[in-house]
Amino acid sequence: MSDKSSFPARAVARSRVLVVGDVMLDRYWFGEVDRISPEAPVPVVHVARREDRLGGAANVARNVAALGGLVTLIGVTGTDEAGACISQLAQEAGVHADLVSDAGHPTTLKMRVLGRQQQMLRVDFEQHPSQASLDSLNAAVARHLPNHDVIVLSDYAKGALERVQDLIALAREHKVPVLVDPKGDDYDRYRGATMVTPNRSEMQQAVGRWKDEDDLTSRAQLLRAHLQLEALLVTRSEQGMTLFSAGSREHVDAQAHEVFDVSGAGDTVLATLALMRAAGLSWGEAMGWANRAGGIVVGKLGTSTVTAAELAGA
Repeated sequence: MSDKSSFPARAVARSRVLVVGDVMLDRYWFGEVDRISPEAPVPVVHVARREDRLGGAANVARNVAALGGLVTLIGVTGTDEAGACISQLAQEAGVHADLVSDAGHPTTLKMRVLGRQQQMLRVDFEQHPSQASLDSLNAAVARHLPNHDVIVLSDYAKGALERVQDLIALAREHKVPVLVDPKGDDYDRYRGATMVTPNRSEMQQAVGRWKDEDDLTSRAQLLRAHLQLEALLVTRSEQGMTLFSAGSREHVDAQAHEVFDVSGAGDTVLATLALMRAAGLSWGEAMGWANRAGGIVVGKLGTSTVTAAELAGA
């Protein structure tokens, strides 16, 4: 792994990452709880503060920008308040957003109610985008792809990547590496990508439970070969990360940080991987930096980012 003093700031500043996928808004309502409702046996939260953050693919893009990279975000939003909020937050974060606006599609919104810093309730608003919106999304990717070094496909199973095979084929045509953060157990749809980055539970969905490290290696290499991937990275929470490529296995242990909130940590890891690869680092080096970034971000509340200064000093 790279030395702590060797954060590749100059190469990162020139790196261009295209992020495509399920864009969403993470809304937090913070308050105090001091009584139970007389209407039902539930706590009453007196809301004192509201905060909106970019979520899903938008959080991946926000993390790329926070680390100093150049990033373009493509996804689908509605013509509603949440969609306008995403556009505003993206602009403030230094993300170039080319979002498909669909009047018949509500922006994906996850609203969390917190009392005393503990999440008490989450309310989701979501709907799969129309086929016309997906046509527009594919056209936007075709426009932007030639001007980027890496494409990230951030799949949260909200429908934006319904035609993921078309996007992978387009990227291969332009010889742009494709990183996929997967969802579900149908990994055949990601065939031909450069790297897929399942977490531990997603990997178990795809290949079943493994008995030991040798069994994991065998299953991972079979999956990697079947999907024609250059590399497969399994993120394993407190067990660190394991990278599988042709004939090799590399592992890094988790960074010893206090875990406060894991939401969005996968976005940070994915963004760091993509940016470091775009900057010219090997997969192994990129994994080392991504592991550091993940270790930092789980110590923060909610969907957060890691800065280049934090990463260089970690």
